[in-house]
Amino acid sequence: MIPSNRLPGLAHHPRVHLGHHPTPIDELARLGEELGITLWAKRDDCNGLAFGGNKVRQLEYYLGPAAEAGADTMLITGALQSNFVRLAVASANKLGMQSEVQLEERVPDTDPLYRSSGNILLDQLLGATIHYFPEGENEAAADASLDAHADRLRQEGRKPHVIHLGIDHPPIGAMGYAAAAAECLDQLEAMGQMPDVVVIPSGSAITHCGFLAGARVAGWDIPILGVCVRRGADVQHGRVARRAREAVQMLGSDVEIPDDDVIVTDDVLAPGYGRMNDAVAEAIRLAAQREALMLDPVYTGRTMAGLIHMVRSGEIKPGAKVLFIHTGGGPALFAYQDKMAASLAELSSVSKQ
Repeated sequence: MIPSNRLPGLAHHPRVHLGHHPTPIDELARLGEELGITLWAKRDDCNGLAFGGNKVRQLEYYLGPAAEAGADTMLITGALQSNFVRLAVASANKLGMQSEVQLEERVPDTDPLYRSSGNILLDQLLGATIHYFPEGENEAAADASLDAHADRLRQEGRKPHVIHLGIDHPPIGAMGYAAAAAECLDQLEAMGQMPDVVVIPSGSAITHCGFLAGARVAGWDIPILGVCVRRGADVQHGRVARRAREAVQMLGSDVEIPDDDVIVTDDVLAPGYGRMNDAVAEAIRLAAQREALMLDPVYTGRTMAGLIHMVRSGEIKPGAKVLFIHTGGGPALFAYQDKMAASLAELSSVSKQ
């Protein structure tokens, strides 16, 4: 489903159809009651393809040009437990392309399970050729390494397509989340419900900036609260603002995104990307035990932790109506099995005292 009536500029971007749209919006009544709010989840974890997730929407636009050009190999870079990498390989399989992926060292002090289970296991099962990159915070170098792999493939007579993720490349995937914002607005109007705020993960910023740009171009003036999952708010704010303005231009609009329209919080980010803390463990546990909703430690668990923190601190007011964007990531839970088990055991020990 493409809400072209709200975002006509989307029609100018090549797209392949990969996901199950529209994804549902579910009320999380028990968790919402516990927090003193009305809470819904936009279920992009139900978005088809290899356990689903938000990246399916982005890949429909990243791989549109690849399909038009007749590419035979897709290349992408990401963290060892990247949901994006897993779904890119799955998407390439659906389109009849081979995959070469580059896994970056972004998370320190990992255990053997982290390096073999979860998304890495699925990458292998899906048949990707895997390369490793020793850095995790050098986007330009990671993209350059991908380009070198693509050059090698061209010399072999292949037709590679590189998905660049660095900030110096256009945020093509943001078109998928611009469409998601318009899709949400359609659904909420049909439901006769309208949230007061949206809470969304903010990592590479493609999901956050796409949703923000799409909402504003569609005429939806709602606060969109980004929970930082990778970088501090001081850095992330500028990144989201830049990417959102680029996305607005790609949508063919002259809508302005002022600086104060970009809202990010890093209150639950420490100790850093992909690393557990008590707030994230609690959010994962509460979602599972109140709503049978599976969250992951890297993105959705941290985003729900940020939502809970904002409720408890009063930034989200009692009785507010909140839409939580569930971006998937469930397979990563298994890579954090030991850490989750330790957290649950500690909680059990405390409850028995």
